[in-house]
Amino acid sequence: MRTTVDIPDPVYRRLKVRAASEGRSVKDLLLRGAEHVLKSPERNRGRRVTLPIVHSKRPGTLVIDNAGIYDIIGFP
Repeated sequence: MRTTVDIPDPVYRRLKVRAASEGRSVKDLLLRGAEHVLKSPERNRGRRVTLPIVHSKRPGTLVIDNAGIYDIIGFP
């Protein structure tokens, strides 16, 4: 399949130099890069973050400052 890709001039110059130094064509270098990206495992982008729960005897009334947070949550 044939496609068109817009590559900024400075990036293309670096790509061309790298391809020449490896004795390859720019096309070959681009295909190797695409194959590398497709072979690597996908990143887990939807990772859920869990936050510590601070319990209160009267929910909604907890007044806490930074020092209190450091007392509740053991920071290294």
